[in-house]
Amino acid sequence: MVMPKKTYNQLRSARWFAPDDLRSFGHRSRMMQMGYGRADWEGRPIIGILNTWSDLQPCHMHFKTRVDDVKRGVLQAGGFPVELPALSLSESNVKPTTMLYRNMLAMDTEELIRSHPVDGVILMGGCDKTGPALLLGATSAGLPAIFLPAGPMLRGNWQGKILGSGSDGWKYWDERRAGNISEEEWNAIESGIARSHGTCMTMGTASTMTAIIEAIGMSLPNASATPATDANHVRMSTECGRRIVEMVWDDLTPDQIQKREAFENGIAVAMAMGCSTNAIIHLIAQARRAGHDIGLDDFEKASRKVPVIANVRPSGEVYLMEDFYYAGGLPALMKNIKDKLHLDCMTVTGKTVGENIADAEVFNDDVIRSVDKAIYQEGALAVLKGNIAPDGCVIKPSACATKYLKHTGPALVFDSYPEMKAAIDRDDLDVTEDHILILRNAGPQGGPGMPEWGMLPIPKKLVEQGVRDMLRMSDARMSGTSYGACILHVSPESYIGGPLALVRSGDMISVDVDARTINLEVSNTEMERRKAAWRVPKPRYQRGYGWMFSKHIKQANEGCDFDFLETSYGAPVSEPDIY
Repeated sequence: MVMPKKTYNQLRSARWFAPDDLRSFGHRSRMMQMGYGRADWEGRPIIGILNTWSDLQPCHMHFKTRVDDVKRGVLQAGGFPVELPALSLSESNVKPTTMLYRNMLAMDTEELIRSHPVDGVILMGGCDKTGPALLLGATSAGLPAIFLPAGPMLRGNWQGKILGSGSDGWKYWDERRAGNISEEEWNAIESGIARSHGTCMTMGTASTMTAIIEAIGMSLPNASATPATDANHVRMSTECGRRIVEMVWDDLTPDQIQKREAFENGIAVAMAMGCSTNAIIHLIAQARRAGHDIGLDDFEKASRKVPVIANVRPSGEVYLMEDFYYAGGLPALMKNIKDKLHLDCMTVTGKTVGENIADAEVFNDDVIRSVDKAIYQEGALAVLKGNIAPDGCVIKPSACATKYLKHTGPALVFDSYPEMKAAIDRDDLDVTEDHILILRNAGPQGGPGMPEWGMLPIPKKLVEQGVRDMLRMSDARMSGTSYGACILHVSPESYIGGPLALVRSGDMISVDVDARTINLEVSNTEMERRKAAWRVPKPRYQRGYGWMFSKHIKQANEGCDFDFLETSYGAPVSEPDIY
């Protein structure tokens, strides 16, 4: 038996409760006020359970009761569980975008952990920004932590057809715009596409980020794909409770897990999964919080080496996350690309990646392909650079029409989402499928918060002609459940004077995904003339959180963290004084 590295008196929570002084008397008496006795906390690690449940968070509906399953595990292992409600970020309900508040939840997480008498934490999240935000905050706080994913929802259903979150919403909306489905059919799709609690069951941002977190080593093996409605999810939640207590005694902290090689594992797995484009922003931010300078070049290297082997929509044609889980889940996928992973990286299990996946099996090799039968021979994402995006932009070639991977066409520019929306359905809009639609002023500062507006709708006149894809470009993001030839995260953004601000309708733009280039075919002299004429737009905010956001948000290629939160900004924050 391996002896624990800590004794009770060395636990962080003992600073609050163990001393024989007036302040600790106050702490203990107030615990007793809530009905607890000394036997509840003495000699035990106190485990904070950060719960992002709310009445307006459909992905996390089950967290209201699932927290009890977590507490059961903590108690079984001899810990004392305490629930700490955290900011809930519902992708579907929070406006203008949850990305505006990712860093707020990260700060909430860090300060909840630091200010309370807890020795380790379980992070209950899943909906798109909650996973990255919880990891950002827990990484900076530095206590033992396990991420507990919400899990994907049941597959959707309509007239015997399987529906996928987001993906089929965009698909059938175009069919309705084209007059191919009725209002009654549309209403039936609306009531059939989201049938249970849990996150999107396509390979959207939620499943992308939970997979990355597992690949990094911060959640239990196969936790990321466990369906929210499956009894295995209850058992996994209880196991998280047991394991975090052991991690506290063993002093297994995030810095021992989140090495640079762990983040490289996360990038490789993201590519193999057919990941959301949002993976780039969140993973860069997470790595930099951990002190590692991960950037776009790391994604580009992985893109050339790691094929897409998860046959899950939208990169795949048929399968959803439930199928992926029962086909073997993430451990099976990782085993199929093990030669591209750092197998000696430590994980929350106390074992290495290699040990965790050693016995993994693929039970359906059409869902989880072998490398030689990949659904796309390069990685899910490609990073493009050129005079219109000197700091880079991203496209998801595995989910777009191949004819647009090398294309030159005229720009059709919109300066705002309302402007685009007002024009896109006009019958007299001067547009062809060769045009490149551009939406600007939608980046981190311009959006504000970089909303998921980048999957611009196909103009109605083209939809009616049968067009279902065309090149679109923006400094915004897009939903991970979306698809199509969308070029996103153009950096620097137009709102701060990036080259995208200088494009005019009719300018020719050339895209070559294989060469990883994107260029505006306008002379340098003309670009300088336009730059001199450009004027700084009015600030989005004059006060409050939005003002702070605008002052400190970094660009997409840097992860959109606040500059003052990155690890490199200054020394770690010390423990709070107790007087």
